[in-house]
Amino acid sequence: MRVVVQRCTRAEVRIDGAVVGTIGRGFMLLVGVTDGDTKTEADVLAKKVAQMRVFEDEQGKMNLSLHEVDGAILSISQFTLYADCKKGNRPSFIKAARPETAAPLYAYFNEVLRSQYGLQVETGRFGADMKVDFINDGPVTILLDTAEL
Repeated sequence: MRVVVQRCTRAEVRIDGAVVGTIGRGFMLLVGVTDGDTKTEADVLAKKVAQMRVFEDEQGKMNLSLHEVDGAILSISQFTLYADCKKGNRPSFIKAARPETAAPLYAYFNEVLRSQYGLQVETGRFGADMKVDFINDGPVTILLDTAEL
């Protein structure tokens, strides 16, 4: 699994012009699933995200977590995180898990963030054409990949 973590001051997702998820301060996540990923990978990434300390403390150091700043999460499914651009100019997405595998794992990841870590998690809709708008704070953008953890 891969997750792009973007610290934000606000984020929202729209489907067909209607806002379906919105947050203030927190993380905007792009979540990708590849073949072979399981709940184990989702658990590892959920823990990393929940405990990540990238918000500034009184001394200006990135030392605070989502809980410590009353932050929330906007989680967006993103199969294009597994784009393979080695050949030609048109990316291949064969490394992305099929929807019947990816959708339940994406939902499980979000539920772990809610139930085990007590975080507010807003989402888009898996497979939908979504318009995401957010303000990256810092900017701070971090890539987490279970193949490297």
